[in-house]
Amino acid sequence: MEPFVYTGLPGRVVFGKNARAQLAEEVSRIDAKRVFVLTTPAQERDGEALAVPLGSTFAALYPNAVMHTPVEVTEDALIAVERARADCLVALGGGSTIGLAKAIALRTDLPQIAIPTTYAGSEMTPILGETKGGRKTTQRSLKVLPEVVIYDVELTMSLPAGLSGTSGINAIAHSVEALYAEDANPIISLLAEQSIAALARALPRIAANPNDRAARSDAQYGAFLAGACLGSVGMALHHKLCHTLGGLFDLPHSETHTIVLPHALAYNAPAVPEAVAIVARALDARDAPLGIYELSKKVGAPRALKDIGMPERGIEEAVELALANPYRNPRPLERDGIRDLIARAWAGELPRTGIH
Repeated sequence: MEPFVYTGLPGRVVFGKNARAQLAEEVSRIDAKRVFVLTTPAQERDGEALAVPLGSTFAALYPNAVMHTPVEVTEDALIAVERARADCLVALGGGSTIGLAKAIALRTDLPQIAIPTTYAGSEMTPILGETKGGRKTTQRSLKVLPEVVIYDVELTMSLPAGLSGTSGINAIAHSVEALYAEDANPIISLLAEQSIAALARALPRIAANPNDRAARSDAQYGAFLAGACLGSVGMALHHKLCHTLGGLFDLPHSETHTIVLPHALAYNAPAVPEAVAIVARALDARDAPLGIYELSKKVGAPRALKDIGMPERGIEEAVELALANPYRNPRPLERDGIRDLIARAWAGELPRTGIH
């Protein structure tokens, strides 16, 4: 066994059917008295429903979380937090809502309870991405890591089949890049392979039958593991590109990850053959990038950046930003290769692999 370093992140995970019923108990465990609930506008009614189990500890609801965590939304939410005299944040939703809670926690150090309703994985990470002036930046701090995460499969049952697919492939992206991270280690690699396999099994079943509770539970488990991977080791080119494209063109988060992933993995494949072999095994595919591309087809996901709002003229701008202050990556970033990657993703072409 080669030497390695593994740092376990602090946090409590409650996973199971009707797990949200334990919210009041978890609030009590951290001795909170005034709970501030966050949601997106679409999930406002679900946020209001939490007032019943929270009882007298429910202080206020802020239903204005949006994609990419704009700083101006965080500043508005902070005013509401102060007005409510909140001492605990409960984020009910996906990456947008959990990101907003993290941004507030960074500035206030309030404890967080995350109740994810998608497969984004942000709830398991000490990472915060914020957008200001069309530029998305990320930082890592234990101040933004939720203290408690509650996984309740019932809360994912109404997640539309299309979003389930892209959210799940977004989670797969975390596990893929964890396999060739600079600080990769055998513990995280085990979680990554388990995560990819669970999601690859579950997502086509959800696309065929969104009411398949067992598949939903498997997907949620895979997403939990993927989030643990994302929170424990560094990411590389894929995540850099998606943050760049999402912030620059205001693209939907999970769809961007779904489209870019096979192309980013194909770019890195020559430098990380062992990691690519693990991904292929987990997907039960001959070729890992093509396996991910085919999975996106099976779940009915978009496969072209042009179809989700990126203009063709943005390819060159995206190349320049991707090459500026790049993440650590196992293969050096070459301008022509990055341009080809982005152009293929924009057009929805097959990833450039050795198999045709």
